[in-house]
Amino acid sequence: QVQLVESGGGLVQAGGSLRLSCAASGRTFSNYAMGWFRQAPGKEREFVAAISRSGANADYADSLKGRFTISRDNAKNTVYLQMNSLKPEDTAVYYCAADRTVFTYVVRTTVNDYAYWGQGTQVTVSS
Repeated sequence: QVQLVESGGGLVQAGGSLRLSCAASGRTFSNYAMGWFRQAPGKEREFVAAISRSGANADYADSLKGRFTISRDNAKNTVYLQMNSLKPEDTAVYYCAADRTVFTYVVRTTVNDYAYWGQGTQVTVSS
């Protein structure tokens, strides 16, 4: 099992920035590709960003490219999501997740590709 705990959410004005963190425990963190997803009220959970095991490769939802940056520190067992130029439509609960396939070399973007999830952290962007 992989345990994931997100932090860093909160209330921010439009145009502001937040950095989310996700601390992992339970298994070797560097064995897993990691992803961030978000879910707004009444909407399905959607892909935000994902990063490979080494951190060398990343993928983003098209609408978020240029504003959000995913990174990881395998020595600290932590994955980050830097969010800049935030908009009210970015308001959601943000979840980090670990890929269901250990040692994968690909970066995946769908919910079903991830087996381990954190409890989520609320991000609210006011206009």
